[in-house]
Amino acid sequence: MILERTMTETWTEAAPLSSVPHDDVIAVEVAGREIALYAVDGEIYATDNLCTHGHARLCDGFLDGHEIECPLHQGKFDVRTGAAVCAPVTENIRSYPVRVEGRKVLVDLG
Repeated sequence: MILERTMTETWTEAAPLSSVPHDDVIAVEVAGREIALYAVDGEIYATDNLCTHGHARLCDGFLDGHEIECPLHQGKFDVRTGAAVCAPVTENIRSYPVRVEGRKVLVDLG
């Protein structure tokens, strides 16, 4: 459900806040896209859920601080920015703005 639309932002409900475990990652579908949601140090982050190298699902990887490790070839991405930080990945993943309203996690798919 789209909650708010502006010229540059489209905030869409992604998940209940309670469904995102602390220091872990889950996959959700938002407007037909598979998104990974991460809870790290009290903040929620969102990226595409597929590795740009091996096309593995990042929600099946290992979250270590702000880095998600791809389960296929152990490449890593920074969940805050989507930046590729460890070989063999060289292409960033898309990250999305997140906000929490009440008990809901909203993602801006822009």
